[in-house]
Amino acid sequence: MQEIKSYLGWKVDFLNPPGEPAFAGPDSVSWRIFKNPVALAIGGIAAVLLEFADARIRSGVWDHSVFKTDPIGRSKRTGMAAMVGVYGPQSAARRVIQGVTNMHARVEGETPSGEHYKALDVELLDWVSATASFGFLTAYDRFVAPVSDADKKRFFEEGVPVARLYGVQNPIRSLEDFGAMLQALLPRFEPHPINTEFLDIMSSGRAAPGVPKGLQSALVHAAVAILPSVVRERLELGRDYDLHWKGEMTVKLMAKTADRVPDPSSPAAHACERLGLPRSFLWKSAAEQARLLEARDAEKLQNA
Repeated sequence: MQEIKSYLGWKVDFLNPPGEPAFAGPDSVSWRIFKNPVALAIGGIAAVLLEFADARIRSGVWDHSVFKTDPIGRSKRTGMAAMVGVYGPQSAARRVIQGVTNMHARVEGETPSGEHYKALDVELLDWVSATASFGFLTAYDRFVAPVSDADKKRFFEEGVPVARLYGVQNPIRSLEDFGAMLQALLPRFEPHPINTEFLDIMSSGRAAPGVPKGLQSALVHAAVAILPSVVRERLELGRDYDLHWKGEMTVKLMAKTADRVPDPSSPAAHACERLGLPRSFLWKSAAEQARLLEARDAEKLQNA
């Protein structure tokens, strides 16, 4: 039975229409990284911490979303938004992203200090996009497999078209770009009880009830571990959040296993099939992937 994913009421079919491209291709760095659920979980938590460091984003999320009451649903919707941008047919991605933008257009308010914010402020859009790219890439690089400098650059470039659709004006194209944006915003960053409340929710297992609580805690500590040290210090996330060697070994084992074992029901697998490749394509060796791509392209030419 065909599985169709749902995001905020929009149905997303990663299997159809056959042949419709995504904003990145099967041989992209993005497809390699986003197939790994462990890296996405760690990178996603790190990204939220980087966003919550700024009171404008922290207030916007906490005051205008259901994360406190429905962390499972909120986490799933956030993950699905990322998947649509990477693996979804371009038409579906455009539809969902426009819907998200319409929803964010209604989000505005004031921080506790009285500063006005809007979710569609360019500075905030740029930072949210940057934190997601930094989080996912850094988590994969540390806990799954090293990513070369060339592939890091490719990863950032692959994300630019989707970032533009979200309204991002200054998409990062390197870790240096991320560092510059971080330094510009750093004076705004501050510790806050919401940061630790968010981490408590993630550690409790409420956001992923199928994952043992101990593993959830290890993922949270892994997310804190990949934060730039200056951000961790500014947020006052002390030694209680250190990732100990046992936790690191556990996380790496989970992440590396997920990178080898195909998930045929995932958006990544469905997208492969939509583009004429085996669902297990992304979990094969680079040499085998190249062979399969060559065979698919040769068949297309023959049938043209």
